This record gives sequence, C-alpha cells and structure tokens, in this order.
Amino acid sequence: MILEKGNLYHIYNQGNNQRKIFFKRDNYLFFLKKINTHLKPYADILAWCLMPNHFHLMVLVREEEIEVTTHTVTSSHGVSKKQTINDSIGILLRSYTRAINKQENFTGKLFREKTKAECLNCPNGVTHNFFIEKGVTSINIQNSEKQYPQVCFNYIHQNPVEATLVSAETDYEFSSAKDYAGIRKGTLINKKTAFEYIDY
Repeated sequence: MILEKGNLYHIYNQGNNQRKIFFKRDNYLFFLKKINTHLKPYADILAWCLMPNHFHLMVLVREEEIEVTTHTVTSSHGVSKKQTINDSIGILLRSYTRAINKQENFTGKLFREKTKAECLNCPNGVTHNFFIEKGVTSINIQNSEKQYPQVCFNYIHQNPVEATLVSAETDYEFSSAKDYAGIRKGTLINKKTAFEYIDY
C-alpha cells in the first residue's frame, strides 16, 4: 500500500481473525484521537466509520511525507526526520494495538497484517468498489470520477445499518454520518473537500 499525493483512498482493516478491535466506548474515542494525530497531518478525512471489528476511512492525501520531531532518552532536544503517511498509519495501528493488548491482557497482532487502500480516483484506473443494496451486490461503473467516491462514501456510512447495529446511519455514534447530517459538529472530517467528490 503506497499512498500518493492527490489521490483519494478507501482505507480499511479489521481485527485479526475477525476479532473485535473496540471493546468499550473509550476505545473508539482513543482510536479517533490517534487518527487525528497520525493521519490528519497528511490527509483530509472525508468519511469514517469504526465498527466493533473493523474500520473504514475515506481520505484525500495532501502530503506523502512530512518532517516530524522525535524525542529520545539520550537527547534533550528533538531529532527531525521525514515520515511517510504509510509510516504514520503503521504507528497509529501499532500504538493502538499496544494499548488494547494491555487493556485486554492480549498478546500479538490485533489487526490483519495488511491494511487495504483502494484508490478511488487513480488516473491508471479505479479500483472497483462493490456495494450491497437490498441484498444484491452491485458495482457502479458509469461516471467513475464522481460515482466511485459516492459509492464508497455511502458504503462507509451504511456499514452499521448493514450490520444491524442501528436502523439509520445517523443513529450510529462512531461514524461521520452524524456530522454530515448536522447532528454533531465533529472536527475530524473536511466537508468542503468532501463535497468536491460526493453529494450528501
């Protein structure tokens, strides 16, 4: 998975062996803080949904790498180095895993080995996004420039409904659907950028 500047991606991963990754409300909030810290400096987040055993993010990459300062035990002042968005996603997942392993007295991997990233607007061809409507799996192929992002956006927000966790997408606390509906004023998403790609 190499994320490139200017491209729109659907990023997702799930619990190893489909295990839960979120065990209580604080876990969801902690993961959202990690997204804000580790992903937002690189990308505009257009949609997100955290499910009990997996997560979905729709992001537009603004920077492939940035300068970060790290502090070490041996140095009183920080050391600067370049860090890629891929590195930062890895840090996000590893640090979250350490916290959950400690909380739940687990060992080993919490997430599947590979985080997936499907490009929704790549010039060399769009990764096909499948969606389920009324129990039928379909694919939207007419106007890929607009429709693939729209399909992905809808799919992300419909996840809790499809999983029968809620009856309406805006009833689910841990997705950006509430923010788009004006029920909550979340600061994680960039609506202005999102509306360049989707209709809501």
